[in-house]
Amino acid sequence: MAKGMILAAGQGTRVRPLTKDWPKPMVPILGKPVMEYLIEHMVRYGVTDIMVNVAYHHRKIEEYFGDGRRWGANIGYAFEGVNDHGDIVPRPRGSAGGLKAIQDFSGFFDETTLVLCGDAIVDLDLGAAIFEHKQKAALASVIGLEVPRDQVQNYGIVVADQDGRIESFQEKPQPAEAKSTLASTGIYLFEPEVLELIPSGRNFDIGGELFPLMAEKGLPFYVQNRFFNWIDIGRVTDYWSVLQRVLKGEVAEMDMPGKEIRPGIWVGPNTSINWGSAKIVGPVHIGSSVRIDAGCSVIGPAWIGHGSHLRAGSKVIRSVLFEYTRIGESMVFEEMIVSPRYCVNRGGETTYMGDDRTDLRWGDARG
Repeated sequence: MAKGMILAAGQGTRVRPLTKDWPKPMVPILGKPVMEYLIEHMVRYGVTDIMVNVAYHHRKIEEYFGDGRRWGANIGYAFEGVNDHGDIVPRPRGSAGGLKAIQDFSGFFDETTLVLCGDAIVDLDLGAAIFEHKQKAALASVIGLEVPRDQVQNYGIVVADQDGRIESFQEKPQPAEAKSTLASTGIYLFEPEVLELIPSGRNFDIGGELFPLMAEKGLPFYVQNRFFNWIDIGRVTDYWSVLQRVLKGEVAEMDMPGKEIRPGIWVGPNTSINWGSAKIVGPVHIGSSVRIDAGCSVIGPAWIGHGSHLRAGSKVIRSVLFEYTRIGESMVFEEMIVSPRYCVNRGGETTYMGDDRTDLRWGDARG
């Protein structure tokens, strides 16, 4: 079918503070890392030989996914970093540079290769995309998706003729300067010859350098304009929005864990919930070993991570609590992502525990 490459070496600066604890591909959705959904989807279409380039927090990815056999995959890792005076320092080589380093090392990419960014969930029909790529005898194909004009500056924008042949590529243009509204989704299909265009031993970017080079040379380089769900977690605000959509059941192939004990309320094992006086309005997921005291309210869409504790009278409204988060008595957390150490509001503003400029009280439920 094809080989696979997941780009997972980035630092995830726009998703801080979520990436203080995890690399971006390990950020959880319904208790599962984003990258796990990608691997499951690739395997569904027979893409089982997968390389992952890693750098920041790389051990978290490697220890979780291992050799991939649990998913029916064969996964390998390529670490990107340097030895700086005895310290191993992560240093990504750029999206194209990472592919080139693997190719120089082993020649792994010896057939059509599917390249995915490790920080988005997709339900693309990979079989149809690979078929079209081969039908057009493309050297490279970009999977595109129309985006609103006021959002084009967040994406690489593709300009193509009627047959989908790419004429130029604009990296994050301003709305007034954008020549189209067709965004690159970070999903690519490459033939091995594409890698010969990438210089060895230096940083090189797919969107910013490789694609403009291919367009300039007039190579058989196409965009596929497909309709599918592309859930990109580029920023913290995206993460909040994605979880709201997922909890509402708007995204296919994402099943809620736990038992549905009442319509729209899923509960894990070993919970202590004061059902008599607590108000719980779904969709809500309550993880294992969660304690919800008297007079609390949980208004969905909401996710309460395992081991969390809502003290008496507290309210959690359209929010996400990471594992082991304790909410103080009578506190109201609305439209927030909350961890034991920090909370982030819907606008992306972060408040750390102990900050005396906030009236919010929360902490670690383990202490």
